[in-house]
Amino acid sequence: MSKVVFLLAPQLHLLDLAGPAQVFSSAADLGHPYEIHFVGERESIRTAQGLELRAATEWPPLAADDLVMVPGWRSRVPREHERGRPQDNGRLEQATLDRLTAHHAAGGTVASICAGADALGRAGLLDGRRCTTHHDLQEELARRYPRATVLRDVLYVVDDRLITSAGIASGIDLALHLIAVRHGPYDAARVARAMVVYARRNGDEQQASVMLRHRAHLSDAVHRAQDLIDGGYTGTLALADLAAAVGVSERTLTRRFVTVTGLTPLRYQQELRIEHAEHLIAQGGTAEAAARAVGFQDARMLRRLRAARSTAAATEAPPAGHPAPVSPRARPANSPVAAVK
Repeated sequence: MSKVVFLLAPQLHLLDLAGPAQVFSSAADLGHPYEIHFVGERESIRTAQGLELRAATEWPPLAADDLVMVPGWRSRVPREHERGRPQDNGRLEQATLDRLTAHHAAGGTVASICAGADALGRAGLLDGRRCTTHHDLQEELARRYPRATVLRDVLYVVDDRLITSAGIASGIDLALHLIAVRHGPYDAARVARAMVVYARRNGDEQQASVMLRHRAHLSDAVHRAQDLIDGGYTGTLALADLAAAVGVSERTLTRRFVTVTGLTPLRYQQELRIEHAEHLIAQGGTAEAAARAVGFQDARMLRRLRAARSTAAATEAPPAGHPAPVSPRARPANSPVAAVK
């Protein structure tokens, strides 16, 4: 069983803690073995919002598969005359910071949310690494830790088992990323859906998984159809069977699917196949083997769809916040979802 240990510092923000904790709790509800711990340097920790939290002062034994997370705290960039003065907000003893360093050195993952990146900097973990923090604190973080490379305009940054995230809500994105890495994007999408949050992409990477990118909606029928397609994208799924499984007509399912994802069910399945095939090719597989592994009869259809997608991305890029246009030649509602082989 993997442990997720939250280190609680004085004046921590509730959402910095509650968001990621809920992600791992929801993952545990799906059957993944997570044990959540809350530790601090004293038993009573007052949050920035005024709520008193109880923390254990003894750390559990940690293994390389365990995760330590440092939620951020109420912080502001100090004025010139305040620099160098100790502040209670976020204060941690050197012995606690040494625990972070030791866990990372032993092969473990250490993560921070918002101002929590400062604790990683004090522990020496940011030196020579890329990182981020809340946009109001980025200049100060760069000033304090000049050997770190502070990235702007990203939700989170991953560098050698060290993960830092930006503002308060981005802790949820960070935690969803960890679930996707450990258990796959399908389960990360299920957690995001259970929490009714957007499974947003990391601004530091080219794109998010298809499973995550098209889950940012609230249509229960479409989510259930996506669950079925996600679990059987290599096979042939009839639209009639999908519609019956979610309790709507074929026409209604297609209309709702296009409305919230910008794709038909067939196109969504094709995107899954293409993405998984590209992953196999990147791992050294041939195009022919990858195409057959994801459900195509041969590589010709894979090449044709990849070329069509590249052309569409170059010529039909939609405005930000709008779904991609749907081809007027989209497959009829009564055709199989996965007739392409």
